Amino acid sequence: MKAIIIESYGSSDQLIEKEVPMPTIEDNQVLLELHATSINPIDWKLREGYLQEKLPFEFPIILGWDAAGIIKEVGANVTNFQIGDYVFARPETTAGGTYAEYTSVDEDLLAKMPENLSFDEAASVPLAGLTAWQCLVDFSNIKSDDRVLIHAGSGGVGNFAIQIAKSFGAHVASTASGKNEAFLKELGVDEFINYKEENFEDVIKEFDIVLDTMGGEIQERSFDVLKKGGKLVSIVQPPDEEKGKAKGITAGFHWLESNGKQLAELGNLIKREQVETNVGHTFPFTQEGLQEAHKLSESHHAKGKIVIKIK
Repeated sequence: MKAIIIESYGSSDQLIEKEVPMPTIEDNQVLLELHATSINPIDWKLREGYLQEKLPFEFPIILGWDAAGIIKEVGANVTNFQIGDYVFARPETTAGGTYAEYTSVDEDLLAKMPENLSFDEAASVPLAGLTAWQCLVDFSNIKSDDRVLIHAGSGGVGNFAIQIAKSFGAHVASTASGKNEAFLKELGVDEFINYKEENFEDVIKEFDIVLDTMGGEIQERSFDVLKKGGKLVSIVQPPDEEKGKAKGITAGFHWLESNGKQLAELGNLIKREQVETNVGHTFPFTQEGLQEAHKLSESHHAKGKIVIKIK
């Protein structure tokens, strides 16, 4: 089968097209014919070699953590899915990712695709959507009327987080550049903060939750907008837990855990049109297409998700 792989760490030029063996499936897995995948920052961070200790894969590596497609084979112990099902997932991957025509996926990581989504749209959901869900629901225990600040709301995780928070009845503030103000307000943002013109900590106070997608000084300044008992969750770097304790704030770092049941809950929100996907850019499933997609993701200027159309 065709795949885009890396054989050593480095720049986007390391992404090359190769013929590789078809994946085999275990009894609890399905063989998924991929129709689309999407790009996430973890893709190029791993490609550059930043995550060697956390994700010690062996070369050649097929990158990619989002999958949308059609089941072509099912393992002997698979009970909830069958051949022909349209599904999406965030597979657990070692060397067999989703920049490929086929991949194997554990049954408990799968969810049936919402009928109102295309494959391209469905591929934009799993990693970013599950990250936002777990940060807000699992870590922060979000509830109605919570005041939530989401940094970089126009990004992949940010735009899902805004919509998930609104579905729980929260009051949402978000930072972005001025060009994204209309987009964020369409998503439901109650307070838009143009980070180029104002400091968020001068505008809002006494918030319940901050979702940090930026790290660094933005993470540090985020402590100042939280009330006692508030929660700061980061997907970039571990926050200062001692500083949090001194302020009466729960601070922590979240690393995504794949979960088919949670993905199905997200799918239900999408079916009810409480959450919509935002595919900002689409690239072809070629060596050049993946290289350009990585460059765009690395620029931090993508609006919405970057999708790779496989079929």
